[in-house]
Amino acid sequence: MELAQVRLLVTDFAACYRFYADTLGLRPQSGAADGPYEKFSPVTGSAGIALQDRAMMAAVLGELGDAASGHRSLVVLRVDDLDAYCARIVDRGAVLLRGPVPMTDRMRVAHLKDPEGNLVELQQWLLLGG
Repeated sequence: MELAQVRLLVTDFAACYRFYADTLGLRPQSGAADGPYEKFSPVTGSAGIALQDRAMMAAVLGELGDAASGHRSLVVLRVDDLDAYCARIVDRGAVLLRGPVPMTDRMRVAHLKDPEGNLVELQQWLLLGG
């Protein structure tokens, strides 16, 4: 078994697409900016994040789940230089909720939200002293 992706069900597909592609700089698989589905990947690594229009999934399942409220997901992205990456995405319109700050002695983090309120954690792993 292989994990293919984590998929976020979103209402404002276009705004979320722009956030993951333009603000965070993830690579879209097909360029389907209007949806109803798109997968995003970082330049390196194999993990993927996908967006799917919430109404489309509701039609597939024959039900519309409760509207998202509170913190129901956390997307985690690792970057090499947290300060430089945060500066770039702030220049593109991102609003940091917290950080960059140490989380442990091995990691620094920053947090922000996508247009649907999903939390995004940016991590920079620090080398262990030694």
